[in-house]
Amino acid sequence: MIRFNFKRRFLWLYAKIVKGSGTPQYIARGWAIGAFVGSVVPIFCQLVISIPLAFLLRASKIGATLGTFHTNPVTVVFIYPVQCWVGNRIIGGSLNWNDLVAATHGLVVRHTYQEFIHLGTEVILSFFAGGLLMACILTPAVYVAVLMMVRRYRRFRELHPDFRMRFPHHHAGGDSVPAEPDRRRKQ
Repeated sequence: MIRFNFKRRFLWLYAKIVKGSGTPQYIARGWAIGAFVGSVVPIFCQLVISIPLAFLLRASKIGATLGTFHTNPVTVVFIYPVQCWVGNRIIGGSLNWNDLVAATHGLVVRHTYQEFIHLGTEVILSFFAGGLLMACILTPAVYVAVLMMVRRYRRFRELHPDFRMRFPHHHAGGDSVPAEPDRRRKQ
């Protein structure tokens, strides 16, 4: 059985953020671009927009890529209906929660441009309005958080140059924990 190790994933993501090359602003700008695009653009074309934007704005391409992953096939099941509901309230629309869940179901399941176009004008406007609100909140928060993390890590590295970030051990045997080595003296 394959086990998902949250601590290992978190440390991997943290390492990707803080060990990036470039200035802290360069790295934070890339992650902020990813957060913005991930909030406003439908899942099927986020990378097509975030990577060129990272080149254009001289930002971290890795950050722009990984920053979009807050909207992924698992999270959009929850994010897109809420985003459309909030956006529908912003534009003064008349859709209710059940209408939005039904309308976004095809997009959530198939992630295609055709599904997005078939949502209808009110749902599409609601999607973008809710996405812009989410981007207005998330983009500056991600920029500041990443900037602080990178600066803090680099200050720590200056004080402790021999420090090595360690990851929890990943065991091929699934949930089993490897046996402790026999430390008794052989006779």
